[in-house]
Amino acid sequence: MKQSRVMSLVESVANVMVGYGVAVVTQILIFPIFGLHTTLAQNLKMGALFTVLCRARHNPVYAERMIMRSLRRLTTAKN
Repeated sequence: MKQSRVMSLVESVANVMVGYGVAVVTQILIFPIFGLHTTLAQNLKMGALFTVLCRARHNPVYAERMIMRSLRRLTTAKN
């Protein structure tokens, strides 16, 4: 069964939100172990930066997947 575009968007947004939350909580728990003391605002900003950087890395992967899927459809349609 193929996932709808709306559900794909919902899944993507949920994944980003969970990743952001994990990043912030991890920073709050781990940074003090290494002697790094940051405010909640700093942790939220760093979490946002890490999330943006991670998404920037995954977007080309998504684009590659869509290109390959389109090429597969084109070659299948010709046969």
